[in-house]
Amino acid sequence: MSLSGPAPAASTAWRARARYRGAALAVALLALCALVLVDLMTGPSGMSAHDLWRTALSGPQGADRAAAAILFQIRLPQTVMSLIVGGALGLAGLMMQTILANPLASPFTLGFSAAAGFGAALALMFGSALALPVPGWLLTPACAFASTLLATVLVWVVSRLKGSAPEILVLAGISVLFFFQSLQSLVQFMASPEVLQQIVFWLFGSLLKANWTAVKVSGVIVALCLPFIARETWALTTLRMGEANAESLGLDTDALRRRVFLITAALTAAAVSFTGTIGFVGLIAPHVARAIVGEDHRYALPLAAITGAVILSSASVAAKLLSTGAAIPVGIVTAIAGIPMLALVILKHKET
Repeated sequence: MSLSGPAPAASTAWRARARYRGAALAVALLALCALVLVDLMTGPSGMSAHDLWRTALSGPQGADRAAAAILFQIRLPQTVMSLIVGGALGLAGLMMQTILANPLASPFTLGFSAAAGFGAALALMFGSALALPVPGWLLTPACAFASTLLATVLVWVVSRLKGSAPEILVLAGISVLFFFQSLQSLVQFMASPEVLQQIVFWLFGSLLKANWTAVKVSGVIVALCLPFIARETWALTTLRMGEANAESLGLDTDALRRRVFLITAALTAAAVSFTGTIGFVGLIAPHVARAIVGEDHRYALPLAAITGAVILSSASVAAKLLSTGAAIPVGIVTAIAGIPMLALVILKHKET
């Protein structure tokens, strides 16, 4: 029997497409590894590749204690945190754009960022007067996390009462966004100049707050979300085929949106609680991933995570190079670089 014909040709094209997507993931991963090394070597005190290698081999208790402290206590936590936060925002952004069928959606569309900012501002202003059973150093991220979960509950309640259609979720999210932005402005208006300065710095979004405790907490939350994301991969790919097609295949789109919404909220809370609000990563990374590997979420999800980490690592390097004395908050760098990227996304969307 001859194997020539449309079926073998389609199979060959599918294998070629799979190889291309696998190669794209490998190249992105290599680029991320290179950026991690550059990020570790960049800083006010500088560190050559040889010194980095020697210090890494010596470990935290190496003979050169100053270099060990710089690498293991300052730069490595910040670099690992950039990978976790960038990856979480990339994943959350792609899933958010998929369930809302909106190319301009991001993890902050549903008000999570504003809620985290309000929680952090509340903690910075009232401090121990809040009488929460957490250590003082954990108070601000804990309040930011709790406030993000509160915003999640508000949108969740609306989705349960009025359905989980994209327009309902977006409207509920916009309402929550303005609500928490108003509360945040009220706290800033009432704050003293010293507290107001701390609030504004937190809102900038900075990796300078990162330490090993923050890495562990955020890393565990993101790791716990990964199995649930993997379980929804095919459902998300099916949803990109269109609401009617997905439902004709037996997919409960409302239930899917509610499940993915909760995962997105957890990822965003893990990302912003310790670093502050970092915009545009969750908006740009999904578009880059889809432009390279298409709508198949088996490839788009990991590539969005890697792209998010690449963007944030690049911002970290740029922030250190632009200000040799003290790193500029990465939230400022991503905001400046994200504006032209957002313009490109909008122009491309209009063309299609």
